[in-house]
Amino acid sequence: EVQLVESGGGLVQAGGSLRLSCAVSGFTFDAYGIGWFRQAPGKEREGISCIRRNYRTTYYSDSVKGRFTISSDNAKNTVYLQMNSLKPEDTAVYYCAAIRDWGCPLGLMAEYDYWGQGTQVTVSS
Repeated sequence: EVQLVESGGGLVQAGGSLRLSCAVSGFTFDAYGIGWFRQAPGKEREGISCIRRNYRTTYYSDSVKGRFTISSDNAKNTVYLQMNSLKPEDTAVYYCAAIRDWGCPLGLMAEYDYWGQGTQVTVSS
């Protein structure tokens, strides 16, 4: 059974940091790219970062570039999203998703094969 389980969300003050984890099971970790997405209340889901399969090239949206860092730990089958300099507008439910394709398009959520259940991040001002 394929599972993606996010953790690490919570409440933090503006300027603070959080590290989200996406633990995956049920498929070969290195054979899938992993993307992070978020959805704020009343807004569309937004792709913010991804790490490609095999070679682990990383990508970021303009909204998080320079503040967030995606990484992977093959030994733990886990992808992390280190979030620094958090802003109130980063408040959202954060999801990770897996894609079998070689790319990891942040704007094409339908291309992703599996999704986690999400973790809430709230940034207070």
